Formats: sequence, structure tokens, C-alpha cells
Amino acid sequence: MRRALAVTAALGAAWMTRRALQRRVDRSPLWPLPALETPVSGHSPRRALRALIVSRTEPAHGVLQLTLESPELPAWTPGAHVDVTLPSGLVRQYSLCGDPADAGRYTIAVRLIEDGRGGSREAHAQLVEGAELELRPPRNRFELVPAASYVFVAGGIGITPILPMLRAATAAGSDWTLLYGGRTRASMPFLADLAPYGDRVSVLAEDETGLPDLAAVSAAGPGTAVYCCGPEPLMRAVTAAAADPAAVHLERFAPEGEAGPGRAFTVELRRSGRVVEVAADESTLAAVRRELPDTPYSCEQGFCGTCQHRVLAGGVDHRDELLTDQEREDSMLLCVSRAKGDRLVLDL
Repeated sequence: MRRALAVTAALGAAWMTRRALQRRVDRSPLWPLPALETPVSGHSPRRALRALIVSRTEPAHGVLQLTLESPELPAWTPGAHVDVTLPSGLVRQYSLCGDPADAGRYTIAVRLIEDGRGGSREAHAQLVEGAELELRPPRNRFELVPAASYVFVAGGIGITPILPMLRAATAAGSDWTLLYGGRTRASMPFLADLAPYGDRVSVLAEDETGLPDLAAVSAAGPGTAVYCCGPEPLMRAVTAAAADPAAVHLERFAPEGEAGPGRAFTVELRRSGRVVEVAADESTLAAVRRELPDTPYSCEQGFCGTCQHRVLAGGVDHRDELLTDQEREDSMLLCVSRAKGDRLVLDL
């Protein structure tokens, strides 16, 4: 009898404990952390968002401007970009060039690259007003740091992340100047948006003035932050002209299909027992896919992560905008990154 009572009491205590624990978990999904008085929520960087294209315009020859709207679009800061999934499944990266104060609304611009890999052609042909678009929440690796003064330099479509920065710098009362270069005025978007800023903006069309004069960058004194977005030659010129290279902030922009400088190297595919040669003018991904054509990929620009693979040996010249420092210790994105030396060994 006593044994039966003891068993019953133990079962009752276990049931009460379990019920109390369940109530605690229900109150705090982060158990065993304490429940928060004010719930905090956020967006996973991988979470897909849906937005409606409410406007399609052409602010310059060969440039498509899209306005997207959705109540689920997260807030963003100047310099941010989004990953856009095109109807074919290709993923492309575009800077946000609207006003962060416009909640639920994003603006992006896409330059048509006729000899690119097809992403810009698809965007121009298929992204029409009224269509729904899938994208991922904004990321910002080009944050505008507080400064008393700025020198902004933009080349072509590189003006897109700079536009919100000009608004922010003006609102903050900072001194700033913009050097905006392009091949022709007809090819340079957003000139009308820049006109109200007057002589703070220097429009430098190559067919009128030649290559931009970077004297303003050279003359930038202590406390002046330099921001540049555009083709790689412009980046190098701005960095070389700056009195303090540490004050230069870069957002690399390369038209589709434009490969950065590289050197030839060898890749061993350890699990497959194969060796491939990567030419100086081709990507690691292209070389690997000659041997393993089913190797997955998508954006080919180093930001979607589809072609991330483990590195077993060899140093990596990382050129992506996605991997964390920890991930870079033992993996790489095949589409943009290369070997530092003559050989890499991949777990493929």
C-alpha cells in the first residue's frame, strides 16, 4: 500500500513539474532565458520577402528604375543592398537608392549590360509594373559613418548607394561634395535628383571632360570620409589619390561578366579524384563545372552563397560579400574567390 502511494505521489509530482515547465516555455520561447517584457522580432538574412513592382521608369538611357512596395519590407540604412531573385531563379544584387524614411517602399536601379551573363537583360525584359518580386532583407557593408565632411565619388550606376547618403549627410548638416562620372550625360541616371544640390555636385561626363579630376579626394583633410562606388579602375584611382587611405570607404561595383584581375592556378577535387586548371581570366566555378557540371550556383557575384564549398588545403583570395570570418577559414565561394597561391584542394 505504501509503495503504491509513493509511486502515485512521484507521478503526481512529475506531472506538476512538467506542467509548470510547459507554462514557462510557453511564456518564453527562448527558455531557459527569461521571457522578454517587450517581444523582439527580426528578419533572417535568408528569409524570402515578396514585394509588388508599383513603378517602372527609365532615369537614363539603358537604366531601369523599379519601385517596390510591401508592408513586410524591413527598415534599411544608406549604403544597403538587397538580393533580388529574378523570374528565372537567377539572384542579383542591387543597392537601395530611395529614401529610408519611406517605410514599406524600396527603389532599385538596373543598368542594361548587353554582353553580361543575362541578369540585367532579364530584369529589363521581365520586371514590369504589377509583377511580384522575391528578394531578401537588406544587408549593409557600406555604412555611412558619422563625419563632419564627406567626399563622395560615383561612377555610372555606382550613384545608387550614394544617393541616400547625400540625403543623410545633408540632414545631418555635414559638409559634402560629390564627383559623379559617366561616359555620357545621357547614360548617367538621377541627374534631376542631384540638380537641387547645386555646386556641391560635379557632373563629369567622359565625352565632355575626360576622366574625372580627383583633386577633391587628394585635398580631403583629417575628419573627412571618402565614399566611392563604381568600376574597379575608379576605386583604385580614388584610393591612390587619398591622403589617408584609411578614410576611404569602397563599394565594389563591376558590370555583369567583368572579371577582376587574377592568375592561373590548380584546383584538386579531392572526393572526385580530379584536377582542374583555372585560367587567369575564368572563375573557379567555371573551371570546376567543366569537370562537375552539376555543381550548383546562382548569382555568380559572391553574395547568394549557393556555390560555397569546403576548402581542405591552400590559401584563398576571398572576393565575396557574404561569408563570415569564421566561414572563410575553411570554405570559399567558387564564383568569385580564387587561390592565393598556385593550388587549392576542395572537398568536391
